[in-house]
Order: sequence, then C-alpha cells, then structure tokens
Amino acid sequence: MFRFAKLPFIALVLVPFLDAADLIRPAGELLIIKPTPSPGPLDNPLKGYCLYTTAGKIHRPYSMVFQYASWKELEPLEGRYAFEDWEKRKWSHPRASGKHVVFRVYVDYPGKPLGLPDWLRAKGVTEKNYRAHGGGKSPDYNHPQMVQALERLITAMGKRYNTHPRVAFIQLGLLGFWGEWHTYPRGELFASEPTQHRIIRAYLKAFPNKQLMARYADGVLSQYHTIGFHDDMFPEDTDNGKDWSFLARMRRGGHIDNWKKNVVGGEMVPNAAAKWMGNQWAITKEMVKRSHFSWVGPYSPALDAKVSVDLVANSNQLVREMGYQFRLTEIGHSKNVFAGDECLVVLQGVNEGVAPFYYPWPVKIAWLDKNGFALSTIKVKDDIRKWLPGKFELKATLPAPTTTGTYQLGFGIEDPWKKKPTIRLANALPVKEGWAILGEVEVKSK
Repeated sequence: MFRFAKLPFIALVLVPFLDAADLIRPAGELLIIKPTPSPGPLDNPLKGYCLYTTAGKIHRPYSMVFQYASWKELEPLEGRYAFEDWEKRKWSHPRASGKHVVFRVYVDYPGKPLGLPDWLRAKGVTEKNYRAHGGGKSPDYNHPQMVQALERLITAMGKRYNTHPRVAFIQLGLLGFWGEWHTYPRGELFASEPTQHRIIRAYLKAFPNKQLMARYADGVLSQYHTIGFHDDMFPEDTDNGKDWSFLARMRRGGHIDNWKKNVVGGEMVPNAAAKWMGNQWAITKEMVKRSHFSWVGPYSPALDAKVSVDLVANSNQLVREMGYQFRLTEIGHSKNVFAGDECLVVLQGVNEGVAPFYYPWPVKIAWLDKNGFALSTIKVKDDIRKWLPGKFELKATLPAPTTTGTYQLGFGIEDPWKKKPTIRLANALPVKEGWAILGEVEVKSK
C-alpha cells in the first residue's frame, strides 16, 4: 500500500476546480486530495435496471434492456442465422438506444407462438401438449437432431456475441418453459441430464469471454462454477426459508460465493413493485445484500409510474446498492513535473455496492486540455473485476506532455462498445467527456 503518512507536510491550500470542502495538502511533490462524496449515478453501465422495451414508458434511469428471442426467428432455415435482422428489429427500438443488451433465447414460451423451427419439426422432433402456465407444446429436447441443432446454434451465437461489446449478459435459455430450465409441473418433459451437460458445455465453449447466467444453481448446474445466475421472483423467493428458494439452491449447489466472479441478477416479482418497494422494502434491501444482485429486470419498479413517483428514494437506493458503486476516497498526484518526465498518480477508493464489475474494462488515466479533450492516455495495470465490495487502490505513472503548461488529469473506465469512459464515480468531481477530473498539474521546462 502507498503510505501518504510518510510524506512530509508542507502547507494547506484550496484548488478552485474542486468543491470548497475538498482539502488539498501538498506533500513533497504530491498533492493529496480528499474528494467530496456524492450520490452514485442511477444509470451506470451493466447494473441497476434492465428493462423490457415493449412494456410501456420507463420512468426511471436505466442502463440495460432485456430481449427475448425465439429460436425460430434466429434460425428460420437450417444453418441460416438471422442475427442481424433480429438485432435491427429489437436493438433499434427507441427505448434500447444507447443501452447494453441482456438476452435469452427460448424454444417454448407458454402462451406464445412456438419457437421451434419448422425445419426441425420436419426432421422428426416431436412435441407434447401441456396446459400449465397458459399452455403450449414442449419439444423432445433429447432427440438427437434437436441436441445437435442446439449445439450448432450456440456455436453460431458465440461467433456473433462472445466479444460483442454491446451484449452485457447472456442467459442460457433454450431448455424448458420460458428457457428457464424446468417444465414444472411436467418434469417428464424436461431435458435429460446428458442433454443438459451438452448444452452447458456448448455454451462454455462458445462464450469464453461473456458472462453467462442460468436460472437454477443446483442439479446439473452445481457442477459448473463459471456461470452466474438469475432469480426470476426477486425478492419474494430469493431466500424465503424454503429449500427451493433461489439462495437455498445456490447454497446447495456450492455457488453461494460465486458472485465474486459471476454475475447475479433477475426479475422482480411481476407487477409487485409497490409492495417490495413499499411496506416490504426492508426485505428487498436485505435480499440485495444476501444475493449480491447487480441488476433487476425485465420487470422492475422503473416500469411502474406510481412507484417511481411515490417511492423514488427507495428506487434510487436500490439501484445504488446493486452491483458496484465506485467512490474515490483519496487522490494523490504529482504537483508539477518536467516536460517529458513521469507523473505519479495514486488513487484510493471504495466499492460501496454489493458486487464487483464483471468485465476487464480498461482503467485509464489521461492528460486533458482545458476543454476536456484527451491529449494522451495510459492504461493502468489493474483489473476492476478485483474491486470487490470494500477498499481498492491503484498506482500509475504516465509521461508528461512535452509542451509546458497546466494540464488536467482525467480518470476513466472505458466502455469497449462506446469507446469512451462511461462508468461514473460517486464523487463530486468535475466530469468532461466522461473523464473524472482528478486535479491539475503544471508541466515545466527542464
């Protein structure tokens, strides 16, 4: 750890670009800054609300949208994948503009048109009628042609989406009602364990760089510890004391600490936001902490106008506690440097959320001109996936500009999709073009 206490104390000054409450202490050649905390952003990427685009007006800030896709629309003809057409239809929706995407592919969605491609039916894949949940037809998941075609589909999806920067998380889907890996109460309709293993392994092979999510953590999935999970009845069934609850299954499957590396999220009990954000708010807060949720959707309080107006404080608190929330507690940087020499930057902070960030987005320090334009940047040798709840720190040196003058130092975490810093801090620091302004440095001639 970098120990500021060992640096000699010289004077006490104030810097005009920071809040007057931010005390600046030149210590040797370093300025030590205590930045003022502020409420965290409500639409930071890959956390908070993840919403339907077709469920009406959205009343709160959000960062992600949730999309379903049927197998039939993604592969209408055998081997002919219509990913681009699907993206144009769904991702271009006005409510999806500028948002990351979470999606799930289904074959059987009770009450909706069948998602099984016609060409598979022609190959002999049979279906059985059921009445539960609005009724439908459940395909023979174990038919050899079905399993092989599923594996090919997953491989094709991996080629398209494994490194796609707009895709946030992918739910396994495909098997069971709604793609939720069950056919309750018709258990005999579900895929066999060998079939489940084949589908999981196909996903893991196709998506080495993407966070995957499954509905249940026990059973076959207890053997796989690089997959995240989604609770679709949050917070009612998250940890209700029943052996079938979300966290009971997580414990039974040995996944209770997987949140440290694998994302956890899911849907609030549909149309019950007023209850869980109102008189049951204490339970909701507790379940966020126990489950280490990063996001809620596709149904969430953001779709309920009355909840958004009457319970806005609870809604905001829910978003800020979910996932990550980074706040800098101390900034140290060189007070002045000679042109072309190295400038030292040392940051201490805290993740105030309940989970880490799940992708290795680059952490960067930049020299900025007075308009906030980045003149040069360096990538810090750090991995934000390791910033678990609690304290973190980083240290970096960057070459100073070769032209003398006063420059600003910017801190940013870059979104590979938008190719600019998008993760904002819970600090009252000036922000220019996505860069949090850490301070000013005078570059002198040698």
